[in-house]
Amino acid sequence: CPHCYNTLAKDYRDLDFELEVETYTVFLEGLIREGKLTVIPDQFTCTYHDSCYIGRHNDIYEPPRNLIKAAGGTIVEMDKSRTEGFCCSAGGGRIMADETIGERISVKRVKMAAATGAPELLCNCPFCLTMFEDGIKGADLEDQLKPKDIAELLEERLETAA
Repeated sequence: CPHCYNTLAKDYRDLDFELEVETYTVFLEGLIREGKLTVIPDQFTCTYHDSCYIGRHNDIYEPPRNLIKAAGGTIVEMDKSRTEGFCCSAGGGRIMADETIGERISVKRVKMAAATGAPELLCNCPFCLTMFEDGIKGADLEDQLKPKDIAELLEERLETAA
């Protein structure tokens, strides 16, 4: 999870506890590059959400996109992606809070995703995925947009031994 990655990679260092950690997207990208993991590409179009703790907090933008492309994906970038990424609203405990003023942030983000015209919204964070599932229902976009974690996408496209 991106939150755990950030805690282990950055916060624990403040306690003089250092260990080598990497996100699952960096790890899987390496396995594919080394030929240790084979993904069977199948053409599809999606948009991708940069989670706060992988993207803006740790500047990891290409490995998730490389995995999507390895699986056959064409990515349509959303408004506010990469360094300008827009939060899903799960951070800071907001995942458990009800918005009392205005539109839920998760609804705003899924509307940005839907505006790309892509039928799938991919992410790499379980908190983001939960927020998008909720936001899609709240925006009445269930017939237009399906959320999915990159790990789920790759699992669907793994080459299996006969």
